[in-house]
Amino acid sequence: MIEIEQLTKRFGTFTAVDGLSLNVAAGEAFGLLGPNGAGKSTTIKMLVTLLPSSLGTARIAGFDITRDRTQVQRSIGYVPQALSVDSTLSGYENLLLVTKLYDIPRRRRSLRIQEALEYVGLEEFAHRLVRTYSGGMVRRLEIAQGLLHHPQVLFLDEPTVGLDPIARKAMWDLVQQLRADYGTTVFLTTHFMEEADVLCDRLAIMHRGRIVGEGTKSELKASINRPNATLDDVFIHYTGDELTQAGDYRDISKTRRTAQRLG
Repeated sequence: MIEIEQLTKRFGTFTAVDGLSLNVAAGEAFGLLGPNGAGKSTTIKMLVTLLPSSLGTARIAGFDITRDRTQVQRSIGYVPQALSVDSTLSGYENLLLVTKLYDIPRRRRSLRIQEALEYVGLEEFAHRLVRTYSGGMVRRLEIAQGLLHHPQVLFLDEPTVGLDPIARKAMWDLVQQLRADYGTTVFLTTHFMEEADVLCDRLAIMHRGRIVGEGTKSELKASINRPNATLDDVFIHYTGDELTQAGDYRDISKTRRTAQRLG
């Protein structure tokens, strides 16, 4: 479903993503882990065609991210880390706007919106302004936006940043239900190890733009030769445990802004 070969992104002399190669099977939940600044969000932005690659290739549902941008966009849903809803509109109005962007026929729009709202549990709040929503409700609305056109692949970039534990658990349940109901392929980035443990079938650990570890959770835990290893142990083993590995000022500021908006 997702085929990536030597995908690279350079900004001037800085290489943000360096020769990334991965394969994700249809129906799989794949997690891309790494500290802030590792290149996770840049990777997703290339895969969803928001950012051109410098080198390498990737195919989503059989479509090339460079040559077949429109087909890729119609095959995927995307929930970015930054907020993607208009707080001055109602939940229904936000979804209506998305149906128009995806050229969903007018006669089908109302039903698609109603189905999406019911699926994420927001039907009672459809006509309330989004600025009155909690952080968890906003994230559910963004999931609904990503599902309106029935995508084969759903990309989630740090989907629970800024959410409290209850809202985070509700988001995990929603993603698991989506996979069970529709067989949707999920590609997510996170730096929450518990989230990766709950949601993902396989994982890759990214550090300084490169994949430094890949496999199932059991394989990664076994790879560090430590009894009773946890994913936290695996993460530290592959990325280091120094404070300098935690991302730069811009990464931290972006994460805090997202948390403040959802809080």
